Amino acid sequence: MIPFTYARAGDAADAVRLGGATDAKYLGGGTNLVDLLRETIERPAALVDVTGLSSAIEERENGGLLIGAAARNTAVAEHRFVRTRYPVLSRAILAGGSAQIRNMATVGGNILQRTRCPYFYDADGFRCNKRNPGQGCDARDGFNRTHAILGASSACVAVHPSDMCVALAALDADVHLRGAAGTRTVPLTELHRLPGDHPEIETVLEPGELITTVELPAPPPKTRSLYRKVRDRASYAFALVSVAAVLGVEDGRVTDVRLALGGVAPKPWRARTAENALTGGPATTQAFRAAAEAELADAIPLRDNGFKVELAKRTITAVLGELAGGQA
Repeated sequence: MIPFTYARAGDAADAVRLGGATDAKYLGGGTNLVDLLRETIERPAALVDVTGLSSAIEERENGGLLIGAAARNTAVAEHRFVRTRYPVLSRAILAGGSAQIRNMATVGGNILQRTRCPYFYDADGFRCNKRNPGQGCDARDGFNRTHAILGASSACVAVHPSDMCVALAALDADVHLRGAAGTRTVPLTELHRLPGDHPEIETVLEPGELITTVELPAPPPKTRSLYRKVRDRASYAFALVSVAAVLGVEDGRVTDVRLALGGVAPKPWRARTAENALTGGPATTQAFRAAAEAELADAIPLRDNGFKVELAKRTITAVLGELAGGQA
């Protein structure tokens, strides 16, 4: 048993004060952090309970949505504004975890959850640079069927596990932060870091900094959105490949496209190359496939996960085709 203190924050300012005083971790629903504590992978000197932060889901004057970091995943997925205006987000949340987990998990915690790489979790049996910097990465030459094909490095090939984050990346979400130096806003696509030589540094958050809210811009006009998750079984499994897409088509041409991938990279992967290839072009199966080919051109598969390259291409093509209405 590793001793730690526990304190419940009354608001964001109180949380930052408590979280910055010691080697502390913020505790939301605990669906990931408690597991890491049990495995002694996380060893904080203090836990700061932040479930008292805002859980409100509020419509903005500009047509967007502001979601409190303490909002439960179930509440977000079931909210009428989310279901009607951002169905890609609702579907992504419902695809992630059981109902019991969604009832406990918070938005802030979901965004900051850590990888489920088995080599990261087995502290006694395997080397992991994310867990112990400089130790090595046994996943690279181990059983790496579920690992990254984009954005990885020689130091780490783990993937980010969140379904919700993939949808937020496609929706151009912003994350509002609060720390000892004040407040700032970071695009969700820039919040998580690629591993490079330091996979133990997973986000751009400063020590003691806290997610307070997530802001979604108004949905682009005349667009539809969809989330599709491909996994080994129908429930309780992380994505092998997932696709979140927002697509607008007029007169057979792509007017707007936002595309993000999950299960393939150490962070939610915004598919900018595919977006650039599609914008202004024909909304056809051939164009969708060509854009997917371009996005995956730099993929570097490992021994066991080469299938992900073709799987990602097919999933991108299928999702965009469904959103376009099955145009030839």
